[in-house]
Amino acid sequence: MLDATRHPPRLPAAPGVGFKPQHFNALRSDPGPVKWLEVHAENYMGDGGRPHAQLRALRDNFAISVHGVGLSIGGEGALDAAHLGRLKTLLDWLEPASFSEHLAWSTHGAEFLDDLLPLPYTDATLTRVTDHIDQVQDTLNRQMLLENPSSYLAFTESTWSETDFLAEIVRRTGCGLLLDVNNVFISATNLGYTATGYLDAYPTAAVGEIHVGGHDEDTDDQGAPLLIDSHGCAAVDPVWALLEHALATTGPRPVLVEWDNDVPDWPVLRAEAERAAASLSAIAVR
Repeated sequence: MLDATRHPPRLPAAPGVGFKPQHFNALRSDPGPVKWLEVHAENYMGDGGRPHAQLRALRDNFAISVHGVGLSIGGEGALDAAHLGRLKTLLDWLEPASFSEHLAWSTHGAEFLDDLLPLPYTDATLTRVTDHIDQVQDTLNRQMLLENPSSYLAFTESTWSETDFLAEIVRRTGCGLLLDVNNVFISATNLGYTATGYLDAYPTAAVGEIHVGGHDEDTDDQGAPLLIDSHGCAAVDPVWALLEHALATTGPRPVLVEWDNDVPDWPVLRAEAERAAASLSAIAVR
């Protein structure tokens, strides 16, 4: 269980964007409503150079969120101690406002898979995931946020709903949650349930951060819609509607615009951040 003396997330309830080096100068001169930036931990585990220098400059004006993609929280094996050590080194010098990871697995033995794969929601998985989260929070001495996955299939052996599974993880570990509403929309479409119903069952009191992003549309072998989490385009209107549905329950929260592939010029991303700011303003007024 989380020690209350550890560092909790402290991002502002405002729009953020994923930092891309090509936007460095624009962010400093024309940030618009952007108050915080997300970086992927694995891109900053080197010894220094331009990436670290840019982060040091940006943290004077923006809160920084570190988002991990390589811990394999749901993996069957032990966490990679060397990787966790590199992560601790990064967080110790950067002192970010938040750290998050995925409810997913990406390793098999010594192999690392270039994807974030969903898990069956069973008692055995729950024990493994909570043990790993306890290890991460003990090592980093900070509360982490756990992100809900995008799913493309359901596991017949699952005995928990995803929302109940997440709620139990929070209860056992004291971690917070990162609610990705694009992932909710993808999973609901692919697996045939309602996205708003999922959000109504979600443990929103634990939400420390919300993500919106884009996805690709395809069809499966039977011609049914199949959505792929791509982060390579603007979020669609139904995802923005889900953001507003979530904010109506959580109240204002940090909202990140994710756009990691086919990254646009800064004015396009800034406009997406302005749309997030409008959603937050509407909730604040309401």
